[in-house]
Amino acid sequence: MLTVRRFGRVDRSAPIGDVRVKGASATIQSERVRALNDQPARDGKYVVYWMQASQRAEFNHALEYAIQEANRLGQPLVAVFGLTDEFPEANLRHYAFMLEGLRQAQAALARRGVQLVVRRQSPGQAAIDIARDASMLITDVGYLRIQKKWRQHVADNARCFVVQVETDAIVPVEIGSGKEEYAAATLRPKIHRQLDRFLVPLKTTPLRRDSLGLRLGGVDLSNVEALLADLRVDKSVSPVDTHTPGTMQAKRRLKRFIAERLKDYPTLRNDPSLDCVSHMSPYLHFGQISPLYVALQIAGARGVGRQAKDAYLEELIVRRELSLNFVHYNRRYDSYRALPAWARTTLADHRRDRRPVRYSADDLEHARTDDPYWNAAQREMVLVGKMHNYMRMYWGKKILEWTSSPQQAFRIALRLNNKYELDGRDPNSFAGVAWCFGKHDRPWSRRPIFGTVRYMNAAGLRRKFDIDAYVRKVEQLER
Repeated sequence: MLTVRRFGRVDRSAPIGDVRVKGASATIQSERVRALNDQPARDGKYVVYWMQASQRAEFNHALEYAIQEANRLGQPLVAVFGLTDEFPEANLRHYAFMLEGLRQAQAALARRGVQLVVRRQSPGQAAIDIARDASMLITDVGYLRIQKKWRQHVADNARCFVVQVETDAIVPVEIGSGKEEYAAATLRPKIHRQLDRFLVPLKTTPLRRDSLGLRLGGVDLSNVEALLADLRVDKSVSPVDTHTPGTMQAKRRLKRFIAERLKDYPTLRNDPSLDCVSHMSPYLHFGQISPLYVALQIAGARGVGRQAKDAYLEELIVRRELSLNFVHYNRRYDSYRALPAWARTTLADHRRDRRPVRYSADDLEHARTDDPYWNAAQREMVLVGKMHNYMRMYWGKKILEWTSSPQQAFRIALRLNNKYELDGRDPNSFAGVAWCFGKHDRPWSRRPIFGTVRYMNAAGLRRKFDIDAYVRKVEQLER
């Protein structure tokens, strides 16, 4: 069990508390588990874990639940992943990161006696096909529209019982809140009330019957480069070597962050010239590391003050789960219409305000502006697949300032983010871009173009940071 003590009033920096880990549990909280259909139980050849979002062999509630069910039935467990060429806005950069991570996950699952079968099919169809001989199918949770559509298709068409287990949120989304939340301030107390129950370690359950000898076909992941060459995906965006994929690399990065930078996180995390961040977002996006594992490692770090832990856990738990809440409850999460009414109204009121300069979508994509700080941020994203979070806020605000309409600015910002960021097309990405236009924020003082939407400028960057050092850092990346 885990003991969480809270201190003081709930505000923007409310502490998650002192955490003491007393031991792991094999019990999966019932609130994580949801039946997707009412098919009767049947005697199949194996149990299936449809591993689509949570691409890892550890700290995975859906996998552990599937193992427990396979053991209960005395059957082997088979994992399946559907490899589609048609995930919206995904390109070679994203597929390269994902497939190398899958190759490692396949090996890790094999060490646990689970055969991972990768099918070159629509994810839903891959799950349905392999479940024809299954007693039941367990899957993880997807929060985006297309992921929900896949799971509904499987629930409607599989001939076995289908169960969904949430493992990429610490507090399950619908338990955290039953509606779309206005801001972090409204979600935070609801999340904090649930942490005693959900912020607990997960015990690994041994599988009694392995599936390694079953002949189930599938794609060969031993040569990722050959597979990438064969995929019919956008190959205009090159893979990057700045973030090595896979669970083990994610854990090594996290360990270094805790040892070297966590103590300074509250004061230095927003400085783009430094590197006081964990770089967990690409790994969280592809499910290569568990947010629960990350939270427990942070909470249990020795020699680090509570302020530093709380600052990081606020971002990982409250802010991240606010993004999950957004895409789960707002069907327009990728649309300008997802913005709050006050933001759309004030931006409409100032739509005809004179812009200091206007840049085309092509100028922006190729960093051809007169702002060296914005250009550096755009180039960083293109070069390494990741932009410092503070600069991403500034980046989005300036696109709003430099384009003909807020709707055009929204479309450009979301397209560029999803195209180049390794964690693009993620709930955090959709919420982060929307934040630049007023989502999860409040009205501020009125200004031209922005109305009462929060404003950011270059003078603020120069006042707070050695922003020219950030420009030089990005220039080094280009050499």
